[in-house]
Amino acid sequence: MSNDAGFETLAIHAGQEPDPTTGAVVPPIYQVSTYAQDGVGGLRNGYEYSRSANPTRTALQECLAALEDPTGAAAGTTRAMAFASGLAAEDTLLRTVLEPGAHVVIPDDAYGGTYRLFDRVLGRWGIEHSPARLTDVDAVAAAVQPGRTKVVWVETPTNPLLRVADIAAIAEVAHAAGALLVVDNTFASPYLQQPLLLGADVVVHSTTKYLGGHSDVVGGALVASDPELCERLAYHQNAMGAVAGPFDAWLTLRGIKTLAVRMDRHCDNARSVAEVLREHPKVVEVLYPGFEGHDGHDVAVKQMRDFGGMVSFRVAGGEQAAVDLCNRTKVFTLGESLGGVESLIEHPGRMTHASVAGSELEVPGDLVRLSVGIETVEDLVEDVLQALG
Repeated sequence: MSNDAGFETLAIHAGQEPDPTTGAVVPPIYQVSTYAQDGVGGLRNGYEYSRSANPTRTALQECLAALEDPTGAAAGTTRAMAFASGLAAEDTLLRTVLEPGAHVVIPDDAYGGTYRLFDRVLGRWGIEHSPARLTDVDAVAAAVQPGRTKVVWVETPTNPLLRVADIAAIAEVAHAAGALLVVDNTFASPYLQQPLLLGADVVVHSTTKYLGGHSDVVGGALVASDPELCERLAYHQNAMGAVAGPFDAWLTLRGIKTLAVRMDRHCDNARSVAEVLREHPKVVEVLYPGFEGHDGHDVAVKQMRDFGGMVSFRVAGGEQAAVDLCNRTKVFTLGESLGGVESLIEHPGRMTHASVAGSELEVPGDLVRLSVGIETVEDLVEDVLQALG
């Protein structure tokens, strides 16, 4: 696949040439654990055991590398690794690049599962972390501990407050300190944002979300360009073993084929819902980077294709009013996760971010988070309005 092909073309074809035996245009599901070898120690086309490598997973990994960095993937320097979940990808990355005593800078409104991994799992391993407001590059620099900080961890937009970090500026801060810049690109997807091209060292995805796109698969991915780092990550992917299964890889590839058209609709619908929320008297604040008044709007314009399908807002009446609203929607399904074709609503404080309660990352009790799907937009608007009352 040419490295100057368009995004939509890469999403459909990168890593997915027709099967050489049958001509099938969709990569097969290689539901297999082991492979016949050409003599003792002689791998057949690089395959021996599906934890180490599987052709369906290979197709997904090649596609992800091309979407995040088409030029680097074509040159063979950018590689992707697919995992059983986003947190499995995060854990493998962190245990690859950190040692006991290391320090990490994290967002002050990080995803609850990421915070739990740092605080309650890696903390017992001697890893320390400091939260910082990612919209303030000086605050990020101040949180860096010279000689100890090994990773600056960025979500942009953040989950759930939809703050936007300047990836290129924070890359300079991280690299000046000798740290890696890791960007969780789940909310934006590679269609809207390509952090490697802005200076990031590693991109993280929960492929469960927009990449899979249909709420029918759980997965994760890492994408990196440095050859030595890629070798270490690939070694630990195999050694630690939390790999994506072939059917999960196949489902994710199927979702990626329509990523661009889905993201366009997600973005359009989210914009319409956000505009309606902004005018409603029971809404205290709408957190949406597409609004010019959003403090990350200018950065989002600079580094994103569009503003995404996520909208968060705060409601009058406090936490109970927010919980009650979540229980009243009919088209928006009350549920965790995001990025599927169907619209979801949740109360972060009691659901996805319950693990940060009582910490510096605690989210407001009156906060509601929407994952705006691709349904008829008038139905979504009507549902939000009836739920608000």
